[in-house]
Parts: sequence; C-alpha cells; structure tokens
Amino acid sequence: MSPVSAIATPWLGYWPDPADAPQHSPSREAITLIARDGAIVRGILWTPANGTWSTAVVMAHPRGDFSVHYHAELLAASGYAVLGIATRSVNNDTDCVHEACVVDVATAVDELRRRGCDSLIALGNCGGGSLMALALADGAIEADGFVITAAHPGQGVVMMNLIDPSITDEADPFSVDDTLDMFHPDNGWRPWPEPASYDPAWLDRYRAAQRARVARIDAVAHDALSASREARATLAELELGSASWSTTRRHAIFGSTMTVWRTLADPAYLDPTIEPDDRPLGSILTMGDPLTGNYGYGGLARTVTARAWLSTWSGLSSRARMSDTLPRVDIPTLILHPTADTEIRLSQADAMASASGADDLTYSRLDGAPHYLHGHRVAANDLMVSWLRDRFG
Repeated sequence: MSPVSAIATPWLGYWPDPADAPQHSPSREAITLIARDGAIVRGILWTPANGTWSTAVVMAHPRGDFSVHYHAELLAASGYAVLGIATRSVNNDTDCVHEACVVDVATAVDELRRRGCDSLIALGNCGGGSLMALALADGAIEADGFVITAAHPGQGVVMMNLIDPSITDEADPFSVDDTLDMFHPDNGWRPWPEPASYDPAWLDRYRAAQRARVARIDAVAHDALSASREARATLAELELGSASWSTTRRHAIFGSTMTVWRTLADPAYLDPTIEPDDRPLGSILTMGDPLTGNYGYGGLARTVTARAWLSTWSGLSSRARMSDTLPRVDIPTLILHPTADTEIRLSQADAMASASGADDLTYSRLDGAPHYLHGHRVAANDLMVSWLRDRFG
C-alpha cells in the first residue's frame, strides 16, 4: 500500500511526507465509531504490515484530523497499532468544547481495548497534548504511557500569548491603542521581514493587557451562559406551549456566538530576543507576516461560542491547561520539544516537564526541529520507539 501523500504547506504539516515513508507500508482501516452521547467519531487504524501488534497508540487533536498524522505511519511500521481520529469538532474553531472531545478520545480508547490491546499509549501532539492530558487527568481514559510531541501548554494559554491587547472596542476590528500596538513603529516594530525590537518593560505591559482582554471576554461569555441557565430555570415554571414559554425557550436554547478580532499578535513572532531559541521569524499560523494574519482571514477563534471560548480558548477559564492537568498524570511520560517551533517556547516545554506527575519522565529537545518536525520525523520516531520498547516491548 502506498504511503499517504502530502502537500507541502504549513496547514497540512500534520500529514505524512513521502520522504519519510517506511520500506514496508502498514495497513490502514477506516473506522467509524459512535460516542456514548451519539456523536460520530471517525478515524484510521494503522497496523503493522504483518498484522501483529499488542501495544496501541491513540492520537487526537481537538480540531485537527489526526487519522493521517505523520506519527501514525511511522509508528505502525515500527510495530504498533495506531488509531488517529477526527473528533466531533474537526476544523471547528467556533464550537470546540474540550470536554466533548474527551468523550471522543474515550470512544477511541474503548475501541482499541475491544480489539485486544495489552498496553495503551496516549500520544498528544500540538493541541492534542493538552486534550490527552485532560482526558487522563479526569480519569476519562486509562493509559499505560503518555507521549507528548511538539505540544503547547493548552489552547487557552496559547491564546493568552496571541490575542491583540491593543483593541479598544470589541465591535471595531480597527480600534487600537497605539501604546499597546505591536505593529506600531514607536513600540519597536519594523516592516516584515525585518525583526522587531520590543522593550522588556513594554512587553510586560503588553502581556498584562492580553490577560485583561481575555478576562473581559470571559465575563461576556459567562454572562451569556448565565442568561441561558436562568431562562432554563424559568422555563420549568411556565405553562407548556404558552407564549411566555415559547419566548423563554428561545432564550434557554440560544447559542451565543462572539466575534474575537485580532488573535495572532505575539511579539515573539517578530522579536527573536524574546525567549530566544532556534525558531525563524513569523508563525506557521500566519504563513508569513503576522500583521497579515492578525488582520486578514486567519486567526484563531475568530467566531466562537461562549461555551467554546471558556472551555478551549480562555487561558483563565479552560480546564485544558497542562499546568493543571499534568500533575495528575503519573504514568510513564515522554516529552519531545522541537527547538525551532514558532509556537511553543522553551520555557513552556520546561514548565510541562516540571509539572509532570510522572516518576518515569523523559524530556528531550529536538534541536533545530520545526513544529511539524519536517526533516526530523524519523529521528523523533526512533526516540519514541526506543522509549516504548524499553517499557512496553
């Protein structure tokens, strides 16, 4: 069977690269599962070419399709079964609720257990790291090992570093406080692709203002959900089918959606002296100039429901923060951090290692590797396989 092909763009960086194709391609089986709440979970089960396996790996991302992730083919060729799935929120920034995605992960785990896996490994890549950590910490799944590759400390934490704090009116995408604008020359900005130079004191103000903006959006989201809860409580007291019941029910079921402008504004994208590492200027999320990403069609959580903001995108309210979940995950853990990742700082990877509750912890840096590990995937797979074989055969 020929390997899955890939288009060399940053947005498709998760998919296998033909250059990394193993000599003996593993088998693939399309899987469709029904979660306990009725949601559809789809994926691909990759198995070794000889059909023999006892250890299985489960992979998922809150919003990405991991059924054809580059780790899957390489690990299957190394002797492991791999089930990569697309959760119910695939490609859905707007209403991605982590707690629902955890149910999808549990559904995939149940399927692997049903098929007879002796040892189960949770693999968290990128946003899948915080998703898997939440599933493990909450006891939604039980695993024998946890592998974390190029994972950030939680999508809310990422948003806290990305959100543009210079906006002065949430309804006006062009409103700006010049003193907090990372794209203003007075603050150290220079036109792309020149590097910027931001004063550390200004950066401290910027980070504090980012946190304050997240808190303001949190308040709006909490108010919207509180209004729905109050309407549901009132609904029970009204006559079924009455005019007041009909009106109240609309408020009870209303799905509040917010527009969050300008969410790709991390000064570290342009100033390499901010937590220096091996990363290039820019971001895989902006595919070039962050100014274009921040004001253009890109961005994260551009439109988002109140519940999804609080569950996924708020660095203050989301439960999927590695700093909260990892201390409760005590199974053997491997953390691999690529040092040329434009999205994850070394200090964040170090903090994840420090927060881990595992007595058996291995933390390695992949020097010079980018976020999608292009050019380093086989080396990363070799590290994972060595770690897995030492513990699970």
